[in-house]
Amino acid sequence: MPLSLEGRPHEQRALAPVHAALDAGVTLLDTADSYHLPGAEPGHGERLIARALATHGGDTSDVLVTTKGGRGRPADGSWTVTGSPHLKAAAEASLKRLGVDAIGLYQLHKPDPAVPYEESVGALRELLDEGKIRRAHAILGDRLVSVQNQFSPAVRDSVAELRLCAELGLAFLPWSPLGGISRSSLDGPSSLDRGPGFGTFHSVAREREVSPQQVCLAWLLAKSPSVIPIPGASRPSWPAWTRRPCRS
Repeated sequence: MPLSLEGRPHEQRALAPVHAALDAGVTLLDTADSYHLPGAEPGHGERLIARALATHGGDTSDVLVTTKGGRGRPADGSWTVTGSPHLKAAAEASLKRLGVDAIGLYQLHKPDPAVPYEESVGALRELLDEGKIRRAHAILGDRLVSVQNQFSPAVRDSVAELRLCAELGLAFLPWSPLGGISRSSLDGPSSLDRGPGFGTFHSVAREREVSPQQVCLAWLLAKSPSVIPIPGASRPSWPAWTRRPCRS
């Protein structure tokens, strides 16, 4: 997402962190058709991911690319919501941009309050029946249903949803998982003063000689086996994967 929105880097520079993530063993890449500059052509993030996979040079057969439809990014910089029947057309366009026969995991970016939820889900079902999206067997088999809510040290109001996902065996993909510590360094809590206990991430990081971001990801992973964090990065030297793994 940071590579496709405001301030996005040149393509070659943008490909570097994706390649670094693949080299580090990352096997899930999350994007959306609405990850683009306001008013620009949709799908910049999807095209970038496709380009990164094509130019990586290594085996990417086990990499799951997940994308989303149902949101717009008009010229005024706002975020709109668009449900069925737009969803089917959006998925068709995503297929072409990603250059795949079927999308590994396709998600409704946000429900459209003007469209009955059943219609949006019905559109997803039609796409599944047509073979244009598929279940990701590598994660949860035939019963895969994923939830993508914001969850981080700073935003914890989806605890109930996280617990329900764990009970039902569903994937929970927290977006903006480093909220509150994304710009913190190992030396000090530059943005950890947003709530009590945030300094603990730095204390643990210093003790383990890892980055605060790694501690945050370990904290998220320890919440539930259903959690699959999707942090963003804009450079290969991003500390969540450049330092040695943090043992929880």
